[in-house]
Amino acid sequence: MRTAPERLLLRLEWRVLRRLEGRLAGGYRTAHRGTGTDLAGLREYGHGDDARYIDWNATARLNEPQLRVFNEDRELTVWLVLDRSASMTVGAPGRGKHEVLSELALVLARLFGRGGNRVGALLYDTGAVRTVPPGTGRRHVLRIGAELTRSAGAGRPHGRRYSATTNLAAMLDAVAKVAKRRALIVVISDFIGDGDWGRSLLRLAPRHEVVALRVVDSADDELPEAGLVVVEDTETGEQLIIDSSDPLLRAQLRARVQERDAGLDAGMRQAGVSMHRIGTDADLATALVEVVASTQRRRA
Repeated sequence: MRTAPERLLLRLEWRVLRRLEGRLAGGYRTAHRGTGTDLAGLREYGHGDDARYIDWNATARLNEPQLRVFNEDRELTVWLVLDRSASMTVGAPGRGKHEVLSELALVLARLFGRGGNRVGALLYDTGAVRTVPPGTGRRHVLRIGAELTRSAGAGRPHGRRYSATTNLAAMLDAVAKVAKRRALIVVISDFIGDGDWGRSLLRLAPRHEVVALRVVDSADDELPEAGLVVVEDTETGEQLIIDSSDPLLRAQLRARVQERDAGLDAGMRQAGVSMHRIGTDADLATALVEVVASTQRRRA
């Protein structure tokens, strides 16, 4: 009998992966390739070449500047940073943000792995970090899927209360510790949380290529008009009784959402990181093709 990750991956391979084959993995070849560790030879130094790669011994011997040329790095290491905090459980049954995250993680791991790249995962659950070291192959993708099933599950266990919201800075700092070499880092989160994450992102972005996939649901931003309702903060467990029809309350909520989104956009722009919104109701293949197209437009 197949496990849950196997059933999910089979469904994704049929409905999503076959539509993306050859259209996605190649789109994220890092712009900083070509300075690998295998020396291919020497050539004359030319205008615009990086002076750090001048071979001074050969230059002295030949009496003209010689540049070391390296074989191009063809293997790309990819780290998936997966937010498994309580706010990721928001969404309709069967299509919550955590389920969209799982689908994105398996699709990306399978696509990049097929291209010969090594894919690792860091699962962040409100302070608890689980790491899957980089690997390749379908079995490795299923290992990531199994960890996703173990981590956080479908939501917060009964009776559990969180003492703090997601620390986005800690999540970014965690991947900075495990990504020793330059890598493509894909952060999949709703980016609802605390911490001076902007500073952490500024430290991470110069060393790696970072892409942010923001999983969103309409329930994050909109309050249905239903009179008196009990609302609960999914991260802290705090409950309040509010009048959801109060126009002042609704206006305040819209202002807070706009302030949150503006701060998030500003932080990403400052770090030079591309952020893409993926709704829980989005077609996954279409959304990922647009992510790659948008990234390539930014590089052009």
